[in-house]
Amino acid sequence: MSPSDLPDPNPSAPEAGADAAAPKPFMRTIKSFVKRAGRTTTGQAKAFEELGPQFLLPYQPALLDLQAAFAPAEAEAHPVVLEIGFGMGEATAHIASVMPDTRFLCCEVHEPGVGALLKRIGERELGNIRICAHDAVEVIDHMLPLKSLDGVHIFFPDPWHKTKHNKRRLIQSPLVAKLAARLKPGGYLHCATDWEPYAQQILEVLSAEPKLRNRALATNPELLGYAPKPHYRPLTKFENRGIKLGHGVWDVVFERV
Repeated sequence: MSPSDLPDPNPSAPEAGADAAAPKPFMRTIKSFVKRAGRTTTGQAKAFEELGPQFLLPYQPALLDLQAAFAPAEAEAHPVVLEIGFGMGEATAHIASVMPDTRFLCCEVHEPGVGALLKRIGERELGNIRICAHDAVEVIDHMLPLKSLDGVHIFFPDPWHKTKHNKRRLIQSPLVAKLAARLKPGGYLHCATDWEPYAQQILEVLSAEPKLRNRALATNPELLGYAPKPHYRPLTKFENRGIKLGHGVWDVVFERV
């Protein structure tokens, strides 16, 4: 598969929101991504061609058998984690390598990012990642069965700094409700951001979801609802640079009750 085979989201279409119903005319709802410019490198294109057929899952408006998507012949079930928006795949590849018994279904529409993660998969010989190059909201709505996920990762989503753009933020109640419904009891939702106002909003939105409870309040009440950085999430180059500049990073981890 080449980069040209990937779906190209139409920026003029209404943004896909958490509601399954078709939006009313002129109403804009939330997508899980923003179309970004970027160039696919030769190495990324080669990864598409050589590894795409094995590791890319096509979007389909039908429920996905998650275990079969990774290893149809395996009788043993493995935990499955959904990742929304993995960027260039640096953290994703690291987490998959330190959690080899967990399967990661990763959604990203940015072609260079998809190519970069495919390249990392080949370099590190990772077999526990599958990529769906499609809007995560539609993947959740149509492909993921209820109570099918052991975890969800959303790391550094676009913070939309300007107040007038806050409504574009990914972490809002309708999406969180969808994710909570697809988590198994005890499954977790882990969000991380380096923008404190967004961290506050994430904490507020997740706290309002009745199917979720804050793990940190039970184990680290002194952190005011925020969680220590879990061991599996690495410090990226971007995050390290921010920390050196005095920027904070906030992790929020809730679990399905």
